[in-house]
Amino acid sequence: MPSVRGKLTADAPLAPLVWFKSGGAAQWLFEPADADDLSDFFAAIDPAVPVMALGLGSNLIVRDGGVPGVVVRLGKAFARVEAVDDVSLRCGGGASGILVSSTARDSGIAGLEFLRSIPGTVGGFVRMNGGAYGRETSDILIECEVVLRSGEQVTLTDADLGYSYRHSALTDGAIVVSATFRGEPGDPAAIQAEMDRIAAAREESQPLRSKTGGSTFKNPDGHKAWALVDEAGCRGMQMGGAQVSEKHTNFLLNTGSATSSDIEALGEEVRRRVKDGSGVELEWEIQRVGLK
Repeated sequence: MPSVRGKLTADAPLAPLVWFKSGGAAQWLFEPADADDLSDFFAAIDPAVPVMALGLGSNLIVRDGGVPGVVVRLGKAFARVEAVDDVSLRCGGGASGILVSSTARDSGIAGLEFLRSIPGTVGGFVRMNGGAYGRETSDILIECEVVLRSGEQVTLTDADLGYSYRHSALTDGAIVVSATFRGEPGDPAAIQAEMDRIAAAREESQPLRSKTGGSTFKNPDGHKAWALVDEAGCRGMQMGGAQVSEKHTNFLLNTGSATSSDIEALGEEVRRRVKDGSGVELEWEIQRVGLK
């Protein structure tokens, strides 16, 4: 591995860094000092080495065999959020949704409140077209700065990303290091009230204080994933230490002793039962990475 200005760790445990608190280690964990450090590193390593980004670890199952190649984690250097003008924010790829929405509130920028409800970082929002409460990233993105797997740094617009539901055209190994979001003028008090409403709705309906990965399956056209799971009789179903949440059936839980294999196997059994019962095939929203 080349020398870096950031932190490069071999055989780094990932379970402490993900919400499920399960799974194996990264062959290499790289926390770059800045975008140039990341760019130089990518340009120097073998193009065949696989690369993936790790944000807050919320929408992720790290398999028990660990992750080969390099896991990139954007730290504090990538967590800054600053106003560009009266309605726009430039956000580091490692900034959380709570930080972005709070900064928008302080700047009197409305329209970004929904990010308060997404447990992740800007880089993940941009890659997955993250959304909630009727809004998604494609509604607010102006452009993003990306380091490609080759090491090249490029600027991409909303149109370049080919957005669809929870999907973008970003290539494998590309890391979003910053994004510019646009909202609209708003009253900070009204923005805070909307953020409070969203937070209360999540607290009431989702198992936020459990070891979970967030929303497990995408909503199929014309359906709600949670309702399909419930109708298939999967509420509370367990496999090893993994359980379908009784509070919100589109959430899987680690009850304390689950392996990633338990969690993924439970998800696959839920998918099978839903398809057998309704004919609808659920698609994973949670990313599953690494070796079984």
